[in-house]
Amino acid sequence: MAEIYGFDAYSPQEVALKVEEVGVVKARAPLLEKFILGVVAGGFISLGGLFYTFVLIAEPELGWATARLIGGVVFAVGYIMAVLAGAEVFTSNNLLAMTWAARKISIWDLLRHWSVIIVANFAGALGMVALFLLSDLASLGEGRLGECAIRIGVAKSELTFNELFGRAVLGNLCVCIAVWISIAGRSVTDKVVAMILPLSALGALQLEHIVAIFYYMPRTILMAWFQPEFIPEGVSVPGVLDFIRVAFPVILGNIIGGSFMVAFVYHIIYRRQPSQYPSRRK
Repeated sequence: MAEIYGFDAYSPQEVALKVEEVGVVKARAPLLEKFILGVVAGGFISLGGLFYTFVLIAEPELGWATARLIGGVVFAVGYIMAVLAGAEVFTSNNLLAMTWAARKISIWDLLRHWSVIIVANFAGALGMVALFLLSDLASLGEGRLGECAIRIGVAKSELTFNELFGRAVLGNLCVCIAVWISIAGRSVTDKVVAMILPLSALGALQLEHIVAIFYYMPRTILMAWFQPEFIPEGVSVPGVLDFIRVAFPVILGNIIGGSFMVAFVYHIIYRRQPSQYPSRRK
């Protein structure tokens, strides 16, 4: 009876097929549509990042672990909005590697799609940074929100290449697993419940996500330019070169965590005979 009315979750095999089929649609969508959805997604993730920042100002009262756990849960709201609203986030789009592995799109389709989405995500994140500055939200809590925003960006800039890469691998592993199991759900409730805890690990464990970096670090840099009164005493604010240095290992780690540790692994587990698919190679 449950199967007739569609109450059962999709099986892992069915999820794998859905990921492949959705990947084809995404890769072949019109450029403008992809770009706009990417901008929207960048804004959603940045809203989650802003919410996360707000929670962290209560760290002295809540305690270090509690503040980050709650912050991780509220950060997940941004990603949940992106998934349920159909926006395109670079990190979860790493699952398109499974579509490529299934020979349904070419490597150029994949790289072109990723390039458009990551640029669009960056544009959306910058838009949210601009709104943050214009709205003077930094002054909330007698300036504690602004000081916390600065410290988040500074903390990212102080991590080594290995730390950034390792945290990025784990970060997108959590993201892509969250999206994978959400696809198994048949209702909004199913999807939210499936995603909330894996996504909350990003904030709770301070894992790295490139779209969040696109928000956190430019926010810190631009606040130093336009709102220097929020810079804590004795804190050295990162610059544009620091942002580039941080972004590179995070992008690389996110690709490894999502494409290799999720998409390719599940393709190997649930792969079908290549003859069932049209060839991607000409």
